[in-house]
Amino acid sequence: MNTAACFHCGEPIPRGVDFSIRIEHAPHALCCRGCQAVAQAIVDNGLADYYKNRTNLPQRGHELLPAEWEQLRLYDHPQIQKSFVLESGPHLKQAVLILEGITCAACVWLNERHLLQLPGVKSVQVNYGSHRARVSWDEREINLSQILAEIQLLGYHAHPYNAQSAAALREQRHKKDLRRLAIAGISAAQVMMFAVALYAGAWYGMEAGTAGLLRWASLTLTLPVMFYAAQPFYSAAWSALRSRHLNMDVPVVIALVSAFVGSVYNTLFGAGHVYFDAISMFTLFLLGTRMLEQNARERSVEAAENLLKLAPAMATRVSDAGQQFVPVLELIPGDRLLVKPGEAFPADGTVESGTSAVDEALLTGESRPVAKLAGSGVIAGSINLDSPLTITVTGIGEHTVLAGIVRMLDHALAEKPRLAQLADRVSGYFTWVLLGITLLAGLAWWAVEADRAFEIVLALLVVTCPCALSLAAPAALAAAGSHLLRRGVLITRGHALETLAQVTRVVFDKTGTLTAGKPVLQATQALAELDAARCLQLAASLEQASEHPLAQPFLACVKEAELLPVSDARNEPGRGVSGVVAGRRYSIGRTDLAGHTAQSGMTQVWLADESRLLARFELADALRNDAKALIDTLKTRGMQLSILSGDDLTTVRHIGDQLGIEDCRGGLKPADKLAALQSMQAAGEVVMMLGDGVNDAPVLAAAQVSLAMGGGTQVARATSDIVLLSERLPEVAHALNLSRQTMSVMRQNFAWAIAYNLIAVPVAALGYVSPWLAAIGMSASSLIVVVNALRLR
Repeated sequence: MNTAACFHCGEPIPRGVDFSIRIEHAPHALCCRGCQAVAQAIVDNGLADYYKNRTNLPQRGHELLPAEWEQLRLYDHPQIQKSFVLESGPHLKQAVLILEGITCAACVWLNERHLLQLPGVKSVQVNYGSHRARVSWDEREINLSQILAEIQLLGYHAHPYNAQSAAALREQRHKKDLRRLAIAGISAAQVMMFAVALYAGAWYGMEAGTAGLLRWASLTLTLPVMFYAAQPFYSAAWSALRSRHLNMDVPVVIALVSAFVGSVYNTLFGAGHVYFDAISMFTLFLLGTRMLEQNARERSVEAAENLLKLAPAMATRVSDAGQQFVPVLELIPGDRLLVKPGEAFPADGTVESGTSAVDEALLTGESRPVAKLAGSGVIAGSINLDSPLTITVTGIGEHTVLAGIVRMLDHALAEKPRLAQLADRVSGYFTWVLLGITLLAGLAWWAVEADRAFEIVLALLVVTCPCALSLAAPAALAAAGSHLLRRGVLITRGHALETLAQVTRVVFDKTGTLTAGKPVLQATQALAELDAARCLQLAASLEQASEHPLAQPFLACVKEAELLPVSDARNEPGRGVSGVVAGRRYSIGRTDLAGHTAQSGMTQVWLADESRLLARFELADALRNDAKALIDTLKTRGMQLSILSGDDLTTVRHIGDQLGIEDCRGGLKPADKLAALQSMQAAGEVVMMLGDGVNDAPVLAAAQVSLAMGGGTQVARATSDIVLLSERLPEVAHALNLSRQTMSVMRQNFAWAIAYNLIAVPVAALGYVSPWLAAIGMSASSLIVVVNALRLR
């Protein structure tokens, strides 16, 4: 066999194989036709920088066989796509895939760049932590099977994401990591016993034969550590060197290899020190701290997957033929389902008949059961507690609230805050500085005391591994995100926690945010020849086109069968709704349609035709029970508070007086709200905006950090940085407090990592740290960072 390695996958190239590729006029040998096809595709698409930036080797590429093509084409079948494909627009589809073979950040870059160059692919987001890819494409230009085939041609394997299969893959990886850790641990324990004997022998005296036996025994026990347990470090370091840059694994491998080679040499000739104890301990502690870091990072990933596992795989469908136990994949909107007590809802839906209580704790953080009756909405994954319910399906698969939550969580995990990005850059520069210092220290000791030079170099390489610096931010962010999710607060943007800690002003929408969002119609006054009942019927018919909370009391007062057909319906956020009924245009909206003012605490809505006012409606919306507690808490923390509302000023001021908020502004259109927000930002304020409606979307997007109520509109949730799934307002104050704690923990971690290295480097360079003590110090520094971050959970 030839000892040459494949340029693409790193596998040995068999004798007689002659595959190659030319990059920048230089030939590179490849091991098989599959790797040649992959490498050629990478180069042809202008992605050759992948080979410079990767830090790990990919799996071996291969050509797709006809049978594999046929298998991939099955994913184009509409029935199969129902369970995992979301229609995000006309002809636009979106799916979550699990990518096997992702080993480093360059793999993520390669997959994203390559797929985005395909005609019809609109967006690609690959999450390095979870190995999940969210892909959006135009079905008129490309099929899902073609996308999967392109990924496979790159040497990776993609298939539709499934929480159970992802958990199985993660479990398999954990078992392998535990196996490596166990081997390193067993070796370290035994080798340390021999090392104690050797140290004692060097002090009190020991026969040469006995010392040689202990050294050979230590060498034998260290072999599994060097050639199996430490293998991940070699792979990562080799990939980094091939791509002509350094990562934290390069000094680790230099330390391990040099210590092992030196120890073997001294064992063979029976002279000098051996460092088998340091090798075993260093590998053990490094594997342990990285496993802790990986577990902390995966907590938020598992939180999302645990949500997906809530929805059952089977459902009881009710039809004229009776009850059928069918797979959830076969359900379509409009199906009627029977959900018995103790069962989870298999899909989103509306209660058709029955009354019960539902446990939504895992979805929203709400610990108390929620009452459900005819007309109530239910969420896939929540649990029916008391009585049987018959529901009508409104959403399945990717069209459920549950899937939407996971999509937002994916988006948050794919982003890194500025502080974490800075840490990644600093740790990269630190590796170069470390190697430079180690070289200078080695040369200095070689000139002063050559016998100790090797030991000093080894101790420096081990004691200053930049693991703690790299762990400082990710461990804290993962712990905080997992904690908030359990309390019903979903972070949907990576920067949210960092920005939340800097907030100086909190701005509230009124309806649905500070109030319950369930206004009640108090009075109807007809102002023309139409009677009150006819005016109410017209109003309810127009409000069918609105998602605003003020639409619901009108719809509740008129039976569905009595609603009139409306054509050319127009919903103007912040103004109202208009439409044509029986050939005449009517509109219903705010008080600025007339010069009247509402009674204190009442909201006025006016109905008009093209020339005159027809009716005035008065509605009242009660404050949320926990709104006053939140406002009081924020005021004690020195926060500036404001209300920006589209409701009339009198009503807004009434709410402000009840809560103790002085800055109350009413009668605002979405553009007015945006202008008010921008004026606050221009004055130097860091603004957090809380809202729930379509008219809040522009200000939610413009605020430095925004929070949407979990029961708000889809547009509001999509444009916000945080979603309050539980709708418990005190959790807002808790999130603000936790964000500051998170930033404090991150700063503590950075301070510790920097202080540790400032102390450890000169002490080790002066020869006061032995290699085994350096291994303990390095691991302790990383462990302190992880444990400190886990306090946030």
